[in-house]
Amino acid sequence: MTEDNAIRTTVTDRAIEQIKAKLASGELVPGQRLPTERDLAAELGLSRSSMREAIRALTVLGVLEARHGAGVYVTQLEPSDLLETFGAVAEISRGETLLHLVQVRKILEPAAAATAAARITDEGLALLRAEMRAMERGTTSEEIVGHDLEFHRIITGAAGNPVLAAILGGLNSRTFRARVWRGYQEDDVFTRTFDEHEEIYRALVDRDPEGARIAAAIHIGAVEHWARHQAAQPADPQAPDAPARTGAPGQEED
Repeated sequence: MTEDNAIRTTVTDRAIEQIKAKLASGELVPGQRLPTERDLAAELGLSRSSMREAIRALTVLGVLEARHGAGVYVTQLEPSDLLETFGAVAEISRGETLLHLVQVRKILEPAAAATAAARITDEGLALLRAEMRAMERGTTSEEIVGHDLEFHRIITGAAGNPVLAAILGGLNSRTFRARVWRGYQEDDVFTRTFDEHEEIYRALVDRDPEGARIAAAIHIGAVEHWARHQAAQPADPQAPDAPARTGAPGQEED
């Protein structure tokens, strides 16, 4: 990095911090239109180029939203918006980093399941059962991954903490889950995985927080075992992430 670039980066960082300070103080609120780039740069004593870069960076982070022909606005600052980029980490990580992410999920998801056991509605339980049945009937990895994601989303949503739901949503990105299911296909453990989902569901039906916590920990422990195995393998950049699965769980392809 050249000296000029380093200076510009430092100034851009300062612009980002100053906009964030306005948000934290309530001077800028969700849904509000930002002053023009020129006016904001003048107000903060910064160059327009630095302000432009700061706005771009905060837009990528989900803090600001550029509306074509209407200016730049503060988003609703919902956890799902602010943590959306977190999912990219899980999608592209491999090796030990992937293992560490799964270990974070192993800490958080059992807690979410335990909380959900006391809060989930009968409607939520019915939706869970529908996703489980659809997952078991699935004939492609894409189908199974979609229902698996929804199964876990319903549980974390029932826990009632949108920040926790957003973090776990990132850890359970579609690409990451596809990689896990590919590994399960190779190891022929679909049936065991479906049984683990059944144990989580039963604990939720019984309104048993500790049972739900244990069942979820066992389930994520299996994912952790897979991730640990992956971390020990040499990287294969040519390997596809989500090949199709043709045939029922435990059934060999022709």
